[in-house]
Amino acid sequence: MFIAKLALPRRTFLRGVGATLALPLLDSMVPALTPVLKSAARPVSRLGIIYVPMGAVMSNWTPAAEGPGFEMTRILEPLTRFRSRLLVLTGLDNEPAVARLGEPAGGHGRIGGAFLTGVHAKPTEGADFEAGVSFDQIAARHLGEHTQLSSLELGLEVSGLAGACDVGYSCAYVNTLCWRSPTSPLPMENNPRAVFERLFGDSDTTDASARRDRIERDRSILDSVTETVSDLQASLGGRDRAKLAEYLDAIRDVERRIQKAEAQSARELPAVERPTGAAAASFEEYAKVMFDLQALAYQSDLTRVMTFMIGKELSSRTYPEIGVPDQHHPLSHHQNDPAKLERLTKINTFHTSLFSYYLSRLESIQDGEGSLLDHVLLMYGSGMSNSNLHIPHKLPILVVGGREYVAGGRHLRFADGTPLTNLYLTMLNKVGVPVERVGDSTRQFAELSGV
Repeated sequence: MFIAKLALPRRTFLRGVGATLALPLLDSMVPALTPVLKSAARPVSRLGIIYVPMGAVMSNWTPAAEGPGFEMTRILEPLTRFRSRLLVLTGLDNEPAVARLGEPAGGHGRIGGAFLTGVHAKPTEGADFEAGVSFDQIAARHLGEHTQLSSLELGLEVSGLAGACDVGYSCAYVNTLCWRSPTSPLPMENNPRAVFERLFGDSDTTDASARRDRIERDRSILDSVTETVSDLQASLGGRDRAKLAEYLDAIRDVERRIQKAEAQSARELPAVERPTGAAAASFEEYAKVMFDLQALAYQSDLTRVMTFMIGKELSSRTYPEIGVPDQHHPLSHHQNDPAKLERLTKINTFHTSLFSYYLSRLESIQDGEGSLLDHVLLMYGSGMSNSNLHIPHKLPILVVGGREYVAGGRHLRFADGTPLTNLYLTMLNKVGVPVERVGDSTRQFAELSGV
């Protein structure tokens, strides 16, 4: 591979046997004497959704004060470092998730099917499921024109779409939030190795044995592009060399952690039930690896749209590492028992601590004149508030993003009956996806910009 000491195109790839690495945004992609290309190489807009199941203990989530003087409540406390970027939104409703007269009792199915679509899901336990196009896929149709992957759908639990998971509702409504069309749900990938290979494996290679041999011999995917990387580094300036080295180190670190988890999985045969999803040293490490893969996907501009389910509705996951041995779903039916509410609060706080880790990773990665966190718009939240009664009103919702998207550091309270989809409509327009309506939306929110 010959690389002259000239400007690199934004879509530059390094190829080896079984590997294709997209490069992050480098200074060499922004020629100082070429204003048109400089403009074209500016950081891009990105959209992300992080979902947590079965609501939150709202008394420990919702700040009492509105506006910039709000307090960081117990569940929000892990996000204190990002307070100036944070919008806490109170009062948004997922009205399409409300049961209609005569419908089955499965509240989790209705909530999952409606959360990103703003459409009332068809009650069915069969394959004739139907909801609506989810707002992440509306973004993917537009932003995905510029990337190798139009979107990524990821989760930390099993994601089969067949069968019935809730009373009267298909597993499609519980195990995914993403719908390419009203009848086409997208599975959530929960295996870090599969995600890694999708991002950095060469889908065009016919030499599958070479990839298997590399994995079995514990070699890095980067080993196959070593010569190409050396050629490229020789053509770069000092700042770009450092940026490329940090990017490759991050890839190698994530791959090493995946290999370690796979080795532990093969070696250990515990008597207890293994957590759902891919094996890892701990759930926290598993979640962090998946967050790191998302950061790499944004950094390499392989996709600009991602949806991540930290947990799914009806999740049976336990959290012994934080002193909560109870399964999440049964615990969510707390019946206002103070002891159960305390354990639920621990789970909610653990989840926001994982989100804080992700924000820290995005903040640490340079992107143009800022960081990845400056050029992304993220929503974090759940499809219900009071999990004991499956209430899809006044949801726990956070928005974090660069200052070009939102004026953070505020708690905004909306009027009763305000559709959650108004937020989606606003977010889409802010990342350059012009749409007039999403589900049951009624208007955009000028409030996110501080107006």
